[in-house]
Amino acid sequence: MTTLPFTSLNRIRTRLKLKTLVSILLCLFIACSWGHTGWIKGKAVLAQYLIADAWQQSLTSKETIKPWSWADTWPVARLEFPALNESMYVLAGSHGTSLAFGPGLADGTALPGEKGTTIIHGHRDTHFALLENLSIGDIVRIQSSEGDWQHYVISDTHIIDTRSHKWLIDPNEHTLQLVTCYPFNSSNVNPPLRYVVEAQPTSHFLASSVKTPQVSRLKMYTVPVI
Repeated sequence: MTTLPFTSLNRIRTRLKLKTLVSILLCLFIACSWGHTGWIKGKAVLAQYLIADAWQQSLTSKETIKPWSWADTWPVARLEFPALNESMYVLAGSHGTSLAFGPGLADGTALPGEKGTTIIHGHRDTHFALLENLSIGDIVRIQSSEGDWQHYVISDTHIIDTRSHKWLIDPNEHTLQLVTCYPFNSSNVNPPLRYVVEAQPTSHFLASSVKTPQVSRLKMYTVPVI
């Protein structure tokens, strides 16, 4: 039987203790700040350590890893915005629970690395506040759960009204859409407008590396409140 070196055992124990401590702090923070307007921002910041750790584990194990035991979401991709020197993790689902901790992959859209349209939602006052500072021509990088990076170039930004606009996912298109509520500085908690950043694959993205799309996800989806 192989025995781990003493230093390795110490490192593992330290990591487990740190992760447990952060989980406890997260619980305490949520309990103390529930009902206050700043609780979404605080949770998003505090949870990033656990989400980053779960993503690294998933890249190694090739399995879905939850950031904490009671989580109903998990990281599915990593986003990078080189022009703004910003990066973040994308979580599964675009429901309120996921969006409190980071941008979420919309249900019914393609996973990063699959052929089809990938749509990611985020809150305008936390993670996706930076969408306002992106410009046409900027590069967006996204890492899939396989560890591969795809490069996109922003081709358009526009504003839509959810009262009259519905998205239909085109299985023949390979695009990335980043979506948040609009206007950015509005105090309206349920605005009808959405700000959309659309990006197309660059020449760095090889068509041969795109996986077969999952037909079950090629459908119309409902635009969430973000």
